[in-house]
Amino acid sequence: MEAFLTSTALVALAEIGDKTQLLSFVLAARLRKPWPIIAGIFVATILNHALAGSVGVWVADLVPAHWLPWIVGIVFIVFGIWTLKPDTLEDDEAPSEVHPAGVFVTTTIAFFIAEMGDKTQLATVALAARFDALAWVVLGTTLGMMIANVPAVLLGEGLARKLPLTQIRWIAAGVFVLTGVVTIASAGSFSA
Repeated sequence: MEAFLTSTALVALAEIGDKTQLLSFVLAARLRKPWPIIAGIFVATILNHALAGSVGVWVADLVPAHWLPWIVGIVFIVFGIWTLKPDTLEDDEAPSEVHPAGVFVTTTIAFFIAEMGDKTQLATVALAARFDALAWVVLGTTLGMMIANVPAVLLGEGLARKLPLTQIRWIAAGVFVLTGVVTIASAGSFSA
């Protein structure tokens, strides 16, 4: 349960103002079909985070157990610092036309690609390496993405203007850094 709750909270906070949340606003404004957009975000996130989580499990198996908490802890601290930098979305990162298969496919493809190398995807790798609970991490990170992106699709960019994004970024950064420190502090429980 710790893996699920930690993954949900970290990703929900980290996604606020993130590039993929900005993409959610753009998709909602351009495509104007919220439910297929939400479904596409869900499918893209599940697929992307299952892949990322699998990489995290692989890394955890590859790295010696006594080094893993140190590496993961440092990665979380770096994510905390990275979270303070606001993301932007380039015009060519959002689809300008709907795929012939429809809004759902357009969203799924665009969101999956935008999430590649994004901090929430890399956080999923780190969370899966930290916890021995791949399914719970993927479910948690997916729920975190949905918590942040469903309101973005339904309420639009007006929501973003009303949110205290700077404060949310600082809270997310603090949570990442705290998670990193706790992970490093618990290094004794990870050693073989």
